[in-house]
Amino acid sequence: MSNKNHLNHLLWLTIGTIFISTSGALGKYIDMPTPVIIWWRSILAAIFLLFFCLYKRINLKIYNRKDRWTFLLASFFMGAHWITYFYALKLSNVALGMLSLFTFPVITALLEPLFSKVKFDPIHIILSILVLIGIYILAPEFDLKSSQLQGILLGLLSALCYALRILILKTHVVKYNGTMLMFYQVTLLAVILIPALFFMDTTNITTQYPYVILLALLTTAIGHTLFVNSLKYFKASTASIIGSSQPIFGIIIAYFFLNEIPTIHTFVGGSLILMTVAIESIRSKT
Repeated sequence: MSNKNHLNHLLWLTIGTIFISTSGALGKYIDMPTPVIIWWRSILAAIFLLFFCLYKRINLKIYNRKDRWTFLLASFFMGAHWITYFYALKLSNVALGMLSLFTFPVITALLEPLFSKVKFDPIHIILSILVLIGIYILAPEFDLKSSQLQGILLGLLSALCYALRILILKTHVVKYNGTMLMFYQVTLLAVILIPALFFMDTTNITTQYPYVILLALLTTAIGHTLFVNSLKYFKASTASIIGSSQPIFGIIIAYFFLNEIPTIHTFVGGSLILMTVAIESIRSKT
C-alpha cells in the first residue's frame, strides 16, 4: 500500500470513528423514549443500508437456518446494547456513558474463551482490575440512587451486551459481508421493537426527525460502514485503537453541542479505561 493510499484509508477510518462518536450527543439530546429512538434509528438505517447493498451488489443471501438464528440473537443483543447505552447517556452524561461502554474490549477478551478455542490469558485479570479502578474513579459516589452511578452501571451492561454480540457474530458468521450483517441486524431489531410504538409516546418525531435521521444515516449507516470497510486495510489492532478514540471525540462533541464539561475524575478514570483498551488492542494483533 502506498503512503498516499495509507493516509487516505486512515482518514476514512478516522471520519468513520468521528461519525460513530456522534451517538453520545445525539442519544442524550433526542427527546423521545429510548426504545422509540432505537426503532427509528433501526428502520431508517435498514433503508439506507438496503439501498447501499443493492448499489454495491452485496450478496444478501443467508446460507443456512442456523445463521438466521445467529442473526436474530445478534440483533437482540445489539438492541439491548443500544437501549441500555442510551438510557446510560440520559441518566448520566456523554462522557460517563461512553467511557463505561468502552469497557467492552476487556469484557470481550474475558468471555472469548467461553465462545471459542482461545485460551484464557491471565493478563486479562490485570486489565480487568485496571478497568474496575477506572470505573471506581469515574463514579462520583457509590449510591445506587445516584443517576450518574445508574448511568455507569447501565453503560457496563451495554458493554456486556455489545461484547456478547461481537462474540456471537465472530464465531458463527465470518463468511458474510459486514454491511450485510449490519443491514439484517437493524432490520430484525426494527421488527423486534414494533410493540414500543404502541405503548410509548411517538409524537415528538415531528420535531426530532432531523436528529433521528442524523443518528440513522451519519452514526449508524455511514459511520459503521466506513469503520467495517476500513478493516480490509488495517490490522484489527490498529482499527481498534483508533476506534477506542470514540469517547474522546464524543466528549469533545458533547462539550461544543451540549455544553457538558468533564470532571477531573472523568479524565483520570477514562484515561485508565482507554489505556487498557489500547493495551488489549496492541496485544491482540492480527
